[in-house]
Parts: sequence; C-alpha cells; structure tokens
Amino acid sequence: MARPRSNIQTRIQHAARKRFLNEGVDGASLRRIAKDAKTSIGMIYYYFPTKDDLFLAVVEEVYAVVLADLLSALDPALPVEERIRRLYRRIGAVTPDELLVIRLVLREALVSSKRLDRIVELFWRGHVPLIFKLIGDGLADGTFDDKIHPAVLGLSMMALGGPGQLLRRAFEARAPFPGIPSGPEFSEQMLQNLLQGVGRKQPTRGDT
Repeated sequence: MARPRSNIQTRIQHAARKRFLNEGVDGASLRRIAKDAKTSIGMIYYYFPTKDDLFLAVVEEVYAVVLADLLSALDPALPVEERIRRLYRRIGAVTPDELLVIRLVLREALVSSKRLDRIVELFWRGHVPLIFKLIGDGLADGTFDDKIHPAVLGLSMMALGGPGQLLRRAFEARAPFPGIPSGPEFSEQMLQNLLQGVGRKQPTRGDT
C-alpha cells in the first residue's frame, strides 16, 4: 500500500529531533512527539514501526545532504591532498542543524549499542568506503608514510578534520589563543598538520 503524499513524515522527524535532543531517545514520549507534529501516534507507527527507526530517520535526513557533499569532495578522480582539503572544508562548514544531529548521534551511540550498530551500518553504506579509498590511494602515491598502519592514518585524519573542526566551531569565542584561523584557513592548517606532522617546525632556507 502506497503511503499518502503529505509532509506528516517530515513533521514527525523534526518533532522527534527536538524531543530526542532534549530528552534522549529513550526518554522521549511518542505521544508528545505526535502532539508536536500535529498528528497521531498511529501515524508515527505507520511511518516508523519502532522508536529506533524514527531515530535513524532523523539522522538519515541530515546525513543524506552531508553524504552528497562528501561524494563530491572525496571523488577518487581528484588528487589525495585535494580530497582531504575538500573533506576538511566541508566539515568546517557544518550547519547548525548538522551539529545538532552530530550531538544526538554521539550521545545515543554511547547509550545504545543497537543504535551504534545502525549508525555504523549507515556510514558503511555511505562515506566510509570513500575514506578507505582515500587512505589506500594516499599510501600508493606516497602522500602517506607506508610504515604507518592505515587505521592510524584514518584515525589521525579524522581526529584533525572531525573533532578539531567541530571544537573550533564550539569554542572559537573562548579560545585561549587570540586570532584563531577560521574557515578554509583553519582547514588548510589542519591539512598541513596531517601531512607534515602536528606542531612540527618546518626548516627555513639556510637550515641544515
């Protein structure tokens, strides 16, 4: 049976996102979500058989937009360094809605192993293979040191490009050092830290 054409599903997802953020998935009431969405609890079950299905739909709505951008940024036809640069810039340009969903994912992944498994499965079908391809290409063309394990490279790359960018956004106004770079400049410095070594002083002309 085809589902009716309406914005009910979107209203449910948006109402659920607010409740999940404020109360957690387990603590959120489906009846209150239905009331916020101006629909019935029966319609929630019609679209989302379980609360975890609703949680995943909330994540997928935002992730679909991010994934489309990552598919472009991580295009295998681009040089490895340019792919990382584009990846970091996209993370640095994360929207407020995306930040909210990231916060929700991190919290619920710590609370429920079942939800974590579903998020991991979603990412495996999305951007993770592109990251693996990037690392493999970087090892093959000499961008990365082949003596470093690929897992270490991946974690290092994401630590700089992911949490680093998000923490800059969260604490920019409270940074202990003035003049913190923003936007593309910050992304570029993170990229150079990855490729050259974090905090490593580069030799100047005349140094031996």
